[in-house]
Amino acid sequence: MNASAPLAPAILPQDATGSSRIDHLVMLNLVEPGSRVLDVGCGDGSLLALLRDRRGVDGRGIELSREGVNACLAHGLPVIQGDADTDLAAYPDDAFDYVILSQTIQATRQPKEVLEHLLRIGRHAIVSFPNFGHWRVRSELLLRGRMPVTDTLPDPWYATPNIHHCTIRDFVGLCRMVGARIERASALDASGHPMRFALPWWVWNLVGTQGVFLLRRG
Repeated sequence: MNASAPLAPAILPQDATGSSRIDHLVMLNLVEPGSRVLDVGCGDGSLLALLRDRRGVDGRGIELSREGVNACLAHGLPVIQGDADTDLAAYPDDAFDYVILSQTIQATRQPKEVLEHLLRIGRHAIVSFPNFGHWRVRSELLLRGRMPVTDTLPDPWYATPNIHHCTIRDFVGLCRMVGARIERASALDASGHPMRFALPWWVWNLVGTQGVFLLRRG
């Protein structure tokens, strides 16, 4: 798709209430009811539980940390311990309707290969990530000469799990490289809400704190 013209943003579901993370509600709105879903790097299972309760999905999860797996199992979620960098290769093609990677791609060792597996395993892939091109991140580097600490990048450089920071434009370029088709896209503002207008990629790259993308194989 044209790098200067992103799609209109995803809109929050009408019943989006409660304490769920707003980016989770955006992703919820991208998943069809009753779908087969794999949540990669599912953490404590909050997104998987939301999809189960609101969309009635047949959901599975894979999580690296033992603490996260235990939290998921305690809530009745079928989650196994695994590593996105090494274990996705074992999944067959088209095993799920949606494969989700939420706030995780920047922490993988091989993000390109991970994205290719998502597109192979699922009919759709949903990916969200913090945008390293946000103006506040740029200003920290330009004016202070220091790695930024923000709401979406809360850890100092020596403690962050993020090893492959990327911008929204970087991710769009990666999608082109692996032949992924962008079906829906949203940039989230500083409060975590989706920006309401379809703006050029460079604007989203400057003012969006996070990107959320719905992809499928091209």
